[in-house]
Amino acid sequence: MARGSGARKLVRWLSLLCVGAIVLILLVVLVFRFVNPPTSAFMLGYQLQSTGKSLAHEWVPMREISAWMPLAVVASEDQRFPHHVGVDFEAIRQALSEYRAGEGLRGASTITQQTAKNLFLWNGRSFIRKAIEAGLALVIDGLWPKQRVLEVYLNIAEFGPGIYGVEAASQAYFGKPARHLTQYQSAVLAAVLPNPKVLRVNSPSSYVLERVAWIQGQMAQLGPGYLRNL
Repeated sequence: MARGSGARKLVRWLSLLCVGAIVLILLVVLVFRFVNPPTSAFMLGYQLQSTGKSLAHEWVPMREISAWMPLAVVASEDQRFPHHVGVDFEAIRQALSEYRAGEGLRGASTITQQTAKNLFLWNGRSFIRKAIEAGLALVIDGLWPKQRVLEVYLNIAEFGPGIYGVEAASQAYFGKPARHLTQYQSAVLAAVLPNPKVLRVNSPSSYVLERVAWIQGQMAQLGPGYLRNL
């Protein structure tokens, strides 16, 4: 009897703990709809792993970012961004279908998922982290407007070792504020996002240059008005 009662109390406490954690996450996500995050999990991780190395980061509102930049990252990373719910289930279905057909398993992460990962989580390829990332992305998409997702993403994305956010990247690589980025410069920044620790903005490889040309072509196809009604 006592043992059964103790087990029920443990389950009750664990349930309350899970509910409390979920409520806390919802509150934090809701707050960040209106308040700019002062840092991110990835920035904190960099500071812990790279003691003594500098970190460049400066928040700028969307109105101070060149209109080419959000178009470049959408063209490069997530062309269905205006239409999905934070997780692109169609892209996941297609990726799994290609994998079953014998092709390599490609990523299907959305910009919203990348925002969730960079802001709250850790790097890695575990299914547990991907599941948490997807859940957070659904919550973020439900609580934030699309433009806010893009604003946060562009301000916390890593563009090179210790360089976070489009303003810091624009100043570091082009010596200008983000609002003056050209179409080409925006495409170059977007081209390194898949692996900013290896791909370089200031000394682009032939692979990066190929990606830049492809991104510019996709930007032209989408058109400058593609994100106008977010």
